[in-house]
Amino acid sequence: MTIRLVTFDALHTLVTPRLPIYTQYSQTFAPYLGVLEPVLLKQSFKVALSQVQKENPTYQGDSGAEGWWSEVIKRTAIGAGADPQAVDSSLPQIVPSLMERFSSRQGYKLFHDSLPVLRRLHQMKIRTALISNTDTRMLSVLRDLEIAPYLGSILLSEAVGIEKPNAKIFRLAFSMRSELVPMEMQGGVHVGDELESDYHGARAAGMHALLLRRAGPEGDGEHKEEGENLQGVQVVNDLWGVVKWVERQTT
Repeated sequence: MTIRLVTFDALHTLVTPRLPIYTQYSQTFAPYLGVLEPVLLKQSFKVALSQVQKENPTYQGDSGAEGWWSEVIKRTAIGAGADPQAVDSSLPQIVPSLMERFSSRQGYKLFHDSLPVLRRLHQMKIRTALISNTDTRMLSVLRDLEIAPYLGSILLSEAVGIEKPNAKIFRLAFSMRSELVPMEMQGGVHVGDELESDYHGARAAGMHALLLRRAGPEGDGEHKEEGENLQGVQVVNDLWGVVKWVERQTT
């Protein structure tokens, strides 16, 4: 078997927040809402994100991604104890500030192995792409971090209107590249940190899959899911593990 395409998730796979997201929210909130308790912000952000994802999974609606994130930001602040009236009056300033911050290297950084591994795969004549459940700002992030040229196709859920684990978004990575058609899905492997969206989604689409579990603190470490079952799941601890796996498939 020969692997001809490796697709990657974005957040927690190739890129990670420069500081924990709740810390960056706290810094942006402070001039308008005062200093909110970090532990409460962290918890509130997770709850708000989960709620809005369930209500509107693909950034649909007239207000698009900015309206989607505005709701997350509002619920995060109120859930962490901010005064609701102060939140409403300051959202016109807070939302654009956070949207801009998380559109560039100000909000994100690359993992140490991201660029070297993409370069190595290109040296091996293996094509690479990105498949991510996120809005189109991620393209700006990838460009600012100078990694976009190493990704042949960049599929973002807001742009294509499909989210992982839907098999259609994985198949798009093949259909968008004429040199990979009629390539078998078994000629590709997807790498990501989410068990359901990345690993099981790719497997259901007919691809190989590797679950990335980085060691280390949160934001630069393992992304474990409550009650997860990793029996039979192929796990790598860094992106160099992906290179080693690909090499084993061709020997």
